[in-house]
Amino acid sequence: MLNDLSYAFRTLRKSPIFTITAVVTIALAVGASTAIFSVTNGVLLRQLPYKDPDRLVLACSDMRRRNVKDFPLSNADFLDLRNGARSNFEDFAAVNTFRGTLPAVDGTFEQVRMAAVSTNFFQMMGGAITAGRDFQDSDGTPQPAPPAGGAAAAPPAQPVMVILSNQYFQQRFGGDRSVIGKLLPVSAAFGPAPTIVGVLAPGFELLFPPQVNMEQFPSLWFAARIPYDPANRNNVQWRVIARLKPGVAIGQAQAEAETIAEKIRGENTIARTAGQYFRLEPMKQHLVNEVRPAILALMGAVIFLLLIACANVANLMLVRTSSRERELAVRAALGAGWWPLVRQTLAEAFVIAALGTAAGVALAKLGIHELLVIAPANLPRLNAIQIDLQVLAFSALAGLASVVLFGIVPALRTARPNLMDILRASGRSGALGAAGLRNAVVVAEVALAFVLLIGSGLMFRTFLAIQRVNLGFDPHRLLTFQLLGNFGNTPQEAATFKRQLREQLGAIPGVRSVTASFPLPLAGGFSPVRWGGREALEDPSKFQAAEVQIVLPGYFEAMGTRLMAGRTFTEDDNTPDRNLLIVDQALAAKAFPNESAVGKQILFRIRTPEAQWGEIIGVVAHQRNVSLTEPGREQLYVTDGYVNHRPASWWALRTDGDPTGYASAVREVVRKAGSEILINRMQPMDSLVIEAQAQTRFSLLLIGVFSAIAALLAGVGLYGVLATVVRQRTAEIGLRMALGAAPSRIFSLMVGKGLRLSALGIAIGLLAAFALTRALTTMLVDVKPTDPITFVSVALLFMFIAVVASWLPALRAAGLDPTEALRNE
Repeated sequence: MLNDLSYAFRTLRKSPIFTITAVVTIALAVGASTAIFSVTNGVLLRQLPYKDPDRLVLACSDMRRRNVKDFPLSNADFLDLRNGARSNFEDFAAVNTFRGTLPAVDGTFEQVRMAAVSTNFFQMMGGAITAGRDFQDSDGTPQPAPPAGGAAAAPPAQPVMVILSNQYFQQRFGGDRSVIGKLLPVSAAFGPAPTIVGVLAPGFELLFPPQVNMEQFPSLWFAARIPYDPANRNNVQWRVIARLKPGVAIGQAQAEAETIAEKIRGENTIARTAGQYFRLEPMKQHLVNEVRPAILALMGAVIFLLLIACANVANLMLVRTSSRERELAVRAALGAGWWPLVRQTLAEAFVIAALGTAAGVALAKLGIHELLVIAPANLPRLNAIQIDLQVLAFSALAGLASVVLFGIVPALRTARPNLMDILRASGRSGALGAAGLRNAVVVAEVALAFVLLIGSGLMFRTFLAIQRVNLGFDPHRLLTFQLLGNFGNTPQEAATFKRQLREQLGAIPGVRSVTASFPLPLAGGFSPVRWGGREALEDPSKFQAAEVQIVLPGYFEAMGTRLMAGRTFTEDDNTPDRNLLIVDQALAAKAFPNESAVGKQILFRIRTPEAQWGEIIGVVAHQRNVSLTEPGREQLYVTDGYVNHRPASWWALRTDGDPTGYASAVREVVRKAGSEILINRMQPMDSLVIEAQAQTRFSLLLIGVFSAIAALLAGVGLYGVLATVVRQRTAEIGLRMALGAAPSRIFSLMVGKGLRLSALGIAIGLLAAFALTRALTTMLVDVKPTDPITFVSVALLFMFIAVVASWLPALRAAGLDPTEALRNE
């Protein structure tokens, strides 16, 4: 075999064009498939970095009658599950994350990611403590309740315990272990200083889908003192993780969780009328649900590309084998057995595959870097995407598979040459036996490339549809940012702070208007509230869910959201005692079909356990708050003052020019407003819109690149077959021309052959595309998987590619001198 490999190197070196073409073709395919496999491996296949991750499940709260899924749990929900479900579960843990400001080493304030967890969290998840201790059960004992009536003095609050992340420990305290047992430096507005009890091992992370808005790497982990308060099941905050007992199927555990939910529905009116259920989902599955279809589609695309590349190299190998048939026949006639002949051909295939795989891994490394640059924000576990042993093993298997795919057929043809026919044939007219096989390979290439082009076309149509989506607001010339910190110790102080800041920001030259809200469209953080009409008083199941947004007066004017009817909020409306609402056109149409909603009342719940009546003073256009691909829920708006001037922390400035040019002036105004106030995520609203398009753009770009390469390879394959046909049929063509065939007739003959092969491939590709493009359904917007415009357009495009690929061989055939052709033969 070593001799065969050495001989293969020498023979391939003598055919540099063939060798370079074959190696580059395999390198492109292996590089692309390796890069995408690294994404698939890092996101879908790699185990979660927790203890026994296969037994971890998320306990999600679903309000089925209001079409609300994956809702956080309340204190009472979490404790009922943890204390009641013991047959199939080892334990339950709760976590919630947020951001705040703390003093830095130099006395200034810095933004810090924080998490509150149940005391068993690290023990259940397998988070190691490298200094100090883990949380104890006593760290989670609920705070004492204040005395009834307020006559007696309130009992002293119990201290809060905190564990530091290793990174924060090193950055803030320089790795000084003497801080364990001491108080964490905080500001007065933070409240009582927590006690540092431990340091977490490096690398621990929280893995949740990005749309859940959980911090991946909190710096501070606080032990939560969770009280049991069944009267406040509306106040939800916890993401709950459960560990199943060994051998327990998720169906068994789901049945036990349902008994707890059924008991809660029996005791709580809101849970019963909303249809609250606890849904268990494997933690890994929950993490990748949103991105799984796109990644699998991309993986399928690169497998197609690998098949096309192998088919192309197989065609090259067949041509090469055909050109050497006389040599091989002579060797066979002199006594060479079939295995040495096969082995020689396979050795060449192995050398090509090895070189292509090595180059492919280098391309994959570069490709992974570029993938991480363009990857959408909702792609989880980006830090796990890398070339490791598993990825290298995949590359090696892809290389070996390519040897089989493009090397085995030429090798088998080598094994049993028809000695008499080959030795009797002369010149270039022999070796026609492989023509049918080469034609079949080209047809397969065209069919595979056609499917890829259809997928690319559907994604392109989706991308165009997203560009045309009416956002419900004007994102241009809008600068957005979030403020973190203490706006004031009382509602009045917070109101004064926001009013003064708004005036100061509005005084910046070129700033036309200033507003604030919570949340902000496309920035995340939306959660539904219930609303209903008069019928909901008698039948609470009539309540429905809507997205709520808390805004300052002037929000709609600054955002460019169109007022459909009524009026918007004024400064007089920005108080806690005015139950005034603005709703979007979708909610207005649902609540009051065929009549004006202005002046009408609906029930809604934001700050009270039970729903209150609110008066609708205006109707505005529907905003795309969460996604560009789906309209989302109906929306209602209340003023920041209605909820004590606290929530509105996302700010937006409408400017005369490029909003990024106002960033430094905004930072200076905020700096003067207070040392504890920090800016987070400052960016133009256009950037948020671009981020919302990221997944579609990511899929479109990659499938488009793969499709372009596939179409190019298919065109090259078609060209190669026709060029070989011209070479091998030189005598026939010369004879035709000698008997009077016009060059235009010869030209049409060659082009016609190319179009027939392409048409057959397109027909097969059409059938395959009708079946396979249904896998893209969840990724498409305003376009069907069987979109006729896309199918017809791609078919015409491929016929054009076929004409171009057939052109040069046809010209060469039409330009043959019949005398020279017959003399050479």
